Amino acid sequence: MTDSSPAGPVPASTGTIRSGRRFAVLMALCAVLALVLDQLTKWRVESTMAEGQVIDVFPPLLRWHFIRNPGAAFSIGTDYTWVFTIIMVGVSGFLIYLLFKVRSMAWAAALGLVLGGALGNLTDRLFREPSFGQGHVVDFIALPNFAIFNIADSCVVSGVILVCLLTLRGIGLDGRREELPPRRAARRTGVPADGPETGGGTEAAGAGSDAADGGAGGTDGKRS
Repeated sequence: MTDSSPAGPVPASTGTIRSGRRFAVLMALCAVLALVLDQLTKWRVESTMAEGQVIDVFPPLLRWHFIRNPGAAFSIGTDYTWVFTIIMVGVSGFLIYLLFKVRSMAWAAALGLVLGGALGNLTDRLFREPSFGQGHVVDFIALPNFAIFNIADSCVVSGVILVCLLTLRGIGLDGRREELPPRRAARRTGVPADGPETGGGTEAAGAGSDAADGGAGGTDGKRS
């Protein structure tokens, strides 16, 4: 008869790797979806619109306005396209590094959106005209009194907002909420940092002790 039981316990590291893999998969999935959606919408705009053309979608709130942006948001730094390319390469590399550190679904989704958006605009910088590394980003979403942007920009902003919310709530990359300092926790709960006041209980205990002493004295008087 063969013993089918495992030879020994499963190493803890194996369980950690398996549990962390799902967060990496979620982050990668969000990044891929953001990248694909961004590139598909840009391809659609380039295929159906002339540069500079404006199409009303929900006037006056939303329009498509096809432009090519050599700079950053709000057309800042139009003469430093290479600088933005290098920055996006660094940001993307750092986010890919975090891919294996995240242990929170919310953090995985947030960082995945930022990574996908960064890769979307980086793809434009690397492969669009006029040259490699200096490509102009396709922007087409126009709102009243606001810069023209694209899906990649929307993903980056959404991810950053979620990162800020998670940070404000004290939730780390591992999904655990950081412990608040005693004084800050006291302000939230209304309980003093050194514990609830015990003065009343101390006074009551003292009164009970005095009463006990008085009773003992009366007993001694009767005996004498």
